[in-house]
Amino acid sequence: MFKITAYGADCEGCTGLTYTGTVPEIGRTIAVDPEVIPLGSTVLIDGKEYIAEDTGGTIKGNIIDMFVGTEAESEVIGVRYAEVKVKEKRK
Repeated sequence: MFKITAYGADCEGCTGLTYTGTVPEIGRTIAVDPEVIPLGSTVLIDGKEYIAEDTGGTIKGNIIDMFVGTEAESEVIGVRYAEVKVKEKRK
């Protein structure tokens, strides 16, 4: 079970690019702890595929931060818990 949080590109300190250098996209980009889920991996959450493209200072262990556009949107979404499956691991 993973804790699922949300984040936006307009956060303080955000550059508009993910840790892997991509532009984050809603419905694709997630931030992970690369010690748990390698960057570039395809991850299934609630039957939908996401790509582990980003990291974050508070993303440690079984936490995934899902890109949702803006910080205001992330506050509305809040926190939930879900089963997560790594479909394709990258090294």
